[in-house]
Amino acid sequence: MTDLAIAANGLRKSYGDKTVLDGVDLAVPAGTVFSLLGPNGAGKTTAVKILSTLVTADAGDLYVGGHNLTTDAQAVRAAIGVTGQFSAVDGLITGEENMLLMADLHHLSRREGRRVTAELLERFDLVEAAKKPASTYSGGMKRRLDIAMTLVGSPRIIFLDEPTTGLDPRSRHTMWQIIRELVAGGATVFLTTQYLDEADELADRIAVLNDGKIAAEGTAEELKRLIPGGHVRLRFADPSAYQSAASALREVTRDDETLALQIPSDGSQRELRSILDWLDAAGIEANELTVHTPDLDDVFFALTDSGNVPHQSRETLR
Repeated sequence: MTDLAIAANGLRKSYGDKTVLDGVDLAVPAGTVFSLLGPNGAGKTTAVKILSTLVTADAGDLYVGGHNLTTDAQAVRAAIGVTGQFSAVDGLITGEENMLLMADLHHLSRREGRRVTAELLERFDLVEAAKKPASTYSGGMKRRLDIAMTLVGSPRIIFLDEPTTGLDPRSRHTMWQIIRELVAGGATVFLTTQYLDEADELADRIAVLNDGKIAAEGTAEELKRLIPGGHVRLRFADPSAYQSAASALREVTRDDETLALQIPSDGSQRELRSILDWLDAAGIEANELTVHTPDLDDVFFALTDSGNVPHQSRETLR
């Protein structure tokens, strides 16, 4: 438990006869990015609200920052920061005033509040806009200010609920760099996102939530290996080399028009080396070798499409 920033066992939550979370288990190592994926309405935001003490769970053994969520909620609040889908920025006051207000809420002294505010405004490239009303900020600037406000209390665990929704690609990439820097500084980030490339880029581990349960969990690469369809494609310029390879290799799909062979593969280094060693030994030269592996989009659709969930359980990925 000491190595886990967040630990949930048997997390359950219902609203009336609607079960939103049905026995969810989560284990988030400290100093990592953990991403929770799932379709709209899957319960991602509910999980964040419960783990950040905003909503009470119906059942489950829940620990955040080593503190029991039920018996020591105040200690949990002192250890976390939360940035939700909707900005907490007050547009009627300046960026600096938003920061100072957050410092007051954390009971920082006036001097300490101004010091922390100045540091964070500089860190998030908001110094020039600090004296301007937040309503004049771009979407990316508001999200940066939102996260800067979250960091005023120096939280060890940060919940980011779809932090880049609505941002342009450049602002999204800026946000990704901020998240990497937070983790490099020792923070733990619990990230929900609707952008699968974001989870692929940032997360150390990913869990896919579907129908209130965790359908699968693992690294991005582990999840991708759950889905069939990976292959290596060999293309030849010499028709005789193509025919020789097609005759000798097993389980290949031929494309006689382009002189290309498709070999089922998980894209692992071991399999690629085996194919290359065989070509060398046979004296056959392929002009082009490309590896095609399922991406997180394929994983997401397979795991969240009812009746199409792979048989491997999340336990096989741990």
